[in-house]
Amino acid sequence: MEVRTILWPTDLSKNSIQAAKHVSSLAEKYQAKVIVLYVGVDLMTHLPAWGSYPSEEHLKHFRDWEVKHAKQLMESVCEKELKACPNLETRLVQGDAATEILKTIKQERADMVVLTTHGRGTERLDQKSPEFGSVARKVMTNSAVPIHLVNPFKD
Repeated sequence: MEVRTILWPTDLSKNSIQAAKHVSSLAEKYQAKVIVLYVGVDLMTHLPAWGSYPSEEHLKHFRDWEVKHAKQLMESVCEKELKACPNLETRLVQGDAATEILKTIKQERADMVVLTTHGRGTERLDQKSPEFGSVARKVMTNSAVPIHLVNPFKD
C-alpha cells in the first residue's frame, strides 16, 4: 500500500491529540504529507428553532473567535507533536465533522486517515465502552480509504 497523504482530523480535544504520535510515526514511515483538519461547529445546525437569534453578526463573531483559537491550538499541537513531519498542512472548515472529513478525504486524495475512536464529546466516558464515537463510526462506515483508529484510553 502506498501512502502519500495522511489526513488527521482532530477536534483538538485531549482524546483526539492522542493520535498525534501515530500520525508522526506513519508520516515518517511512509514519508507522507500530513493534512491536519479541524472542523468548526456549525451553530445553525444546532439552533434553527431560535428563529433569528443568534443574529448573523453573533454567529460571525463566534466563528471568527473559534477559528482564531483553533488555529492557535493547531499550530501549537503541530509544533509540539508533529515536528517529524516536514510536509504538513492545516485545514480549518465548518460543518458536520463526519461529512467534512469524508469530503476532505476525496478533495485531498488522502490515502489514509488517522482518527481517534472518541473525541471531544467523550472525555469523561466510561473507558470500557465498546462503542465508537459518532464521528468515528460515520467515517469508518463511509470512507473509501483505510482508517487507522487510535483508542485514546489505551495509549
